[in-house]
Amino acid sequence: MAETSTILRDAVATRRANSKIKFIVGGLVIVGLIGYLIVSSISSAGAYYREVGEVLSQQQTLTGKALRVSGNIVTESIRYDAATLDLSFKISDPADASKQLPIHFHGVQPDQMSREGSSAIVEGTLGPGGVVEANNLLLKCPSRYDEYQEIKVQAVK
Repeated sequence: MAETSTILRDAVATRRANSKIKFIVGGLVIVGLIGYLIVSSISSAGAYYREVGEVLSQQQTLTGKALRVSGNIVTESIRYDAATLDLSFKISDPADASKQLPIHFHGVQPDQMSREGSSAIVEGTLGPGGVVEANNLLLKCPSRYDEYQEIKVQAVK
């Protein structure tokens, strides 16, 4: 009897050790997956935006990569087909208006886009032809609100 109880004790101890190892391995897999998701989301969404001049100077290295670029909208270049939701336009570098980057976006045209002096932040992929295929189009706050802020600050003083 003493021998069978020793065998049973060894079997129970082995099962407990196996369950602890499975728990530790499972925990490490979950922690590793969470770490990977955090790093991949930060690398894609945490990137600052580039200016048009930077993108044009680094066009070879940025081709095919996701990027975020900011610039002033060239209002004369806006072409929008409402039937197909096809929007094409150019953005220029704030420091040098002659540096322009073509953008293609499939979606609804923002209301304030055709306003003179509008700026945009475009997220997408730079194609081999130098055109940014945009996934997301964000307009910066129009300058008319800057005047309102100045008036408000003067009124408070």
